[in-house]
This record gives sequence, structure tokens and C-alpha cells, in this order.
Amino acid sequence: MAKQKNASLANPIRLAPRDEDDGDLIQVIIETPKGSRNKYAFDPKQKVFELKKVLPAGMAFPYDFGFIPSTRAEDGDPTDVLVLMDEPAFPGCLLKCRAIGIIEGEQGKKKKTERNDRVVAVEQANHSYAHIKHVDELGKKFVKELAEFFVNYHQLTGKEYRVLDVKGPGEATRRIKDGMRALKKKAG
Repeated sequence: MAKQKNASLANPIRLAPRDEDDGDLIQVIIETPKGSRNKYAFDPKQKVFELKKVLPAGMAFPYDFGFIPSTRAEDGDPTDVLVLMDEPAFPGCLLKCRAIGIIEGEQGKKKKTERNDRVVAVEQANHSYAHIKHVDELGKKFVKELAEFFVNYHQLTGKEYRVLDVKGPGEATRRIKDGMRALKKKAG
């Protein structure tokens, strides 16, 4: 089979992390939509969204999950984002969101743990979460249910996960900026 010279998709990992018309908004590429049992991830080498795993019956992603382009988190991947919005998106969809907080977590076993934080964001055009400005407004039950999802999700791969802390939009913005700097440092 001949090697394709031009990719059919732009590489979403290289898009700008912020909206060019409103610097307060972050751009998020959705990998796995809310309600899906299928876990998708962008494969930068092949420039396609790949099926990574299928969750067991009765388990589904509670929110849309994706990443902020042109960032690098502590785990070496682009910064993870959990997006709150009215309806599920689809893999590869570009959303404009505002950060309302960050869930700090770690995964792994005992001495071999790594950070795996998730920015929590609200899609700008949604209705259901339009009033939410801070992750605390979602309540303790929201965080507890998310923690349970992450714990169960990571158990499928033999890893442990625990929520370390939940912080507001100021910390989320700082961590996004850290992710932008980390990518530039790696490339430089």
C-alpha cells in the first residue's frame, strides 16, 4: 500500500490551546464522548482517532473527555479535560470552553505513581451548565461520583487512582499555562 503524502485530518494536538477571538476560552479536542463505552484516543503518528478499549456493560463515560492542544501535562500527554455540556460531542470535535476547575489525581501503584489531573471545563454555548463558574458549585457528590468512575476505570488496567484535591478556575488556568510552557520547553 502506498504511503499517503497528505493527511486527511489536521493534527489536533498542534492547534492553538486558546481561542483566537477570546483568550479566556480554551480549545478542547474531544476524544471520548459522554455516554460512550468506547474509549478513543488520538494517534498522532497515524493522525486518526483510535479505539483504545471498550468498557464493560453498565459502565460508560459520564462526561465528554478530551485534551487541550499544544500542551503537555505531567504524564507526558496533552492536558486532559472533562467537559460539561448539554449533549455529547464526538471524537475529533473542537469545543470552545471555559475552565472552572481542576481535579488533581494520581494513578499507579505505591511508589510508581504519576499525576493524572483533569481540567474541568464548561462548553461556552451550552445551557445546562452556563451558570457554573467554579467547580465547587457542582457539589461534593459530583466529585465523589467522578472519583468513583476514575477508580473503577483505572482498575480495569490494574492501576489505582485517587483524587488528591479539587481546585478552582485560577489553579486550572495556571496548570494550562504550565502545560503550554512544558510543551514549548520540550520542543525547544
